[in-house]
Amino acid sequence: MKKASINIFYDDEKLSAVRMYMKQKDIDIKSELEKTIDSMYARYVPSNVREFIDMKAVQKSSRTKVSSANSEETDEE
Repeated sequence: MKKASINIFYDDEKLSAVRMYMKQKDIDIKSELEKTIDSMYARYVPSNVREFIDMKAVQKSSRTKVSSANSEETDEE
């Protein structure tokens, strides 16, 4: 799935404190933020929309695998 970036402004001192205490507990801020966004996605996006997005992702990955297999067959010839 294609990734997008999010930029937010947050108080520098608070962010430094969060990073410092998370580092002490060996917790990665990026993974925690991703979990938070995933939680928001599950909470606010209707289930039928999430299912549709999941189906599109599966379909896209299936097409990618098929095209990769086809290109490998072509390379072997």
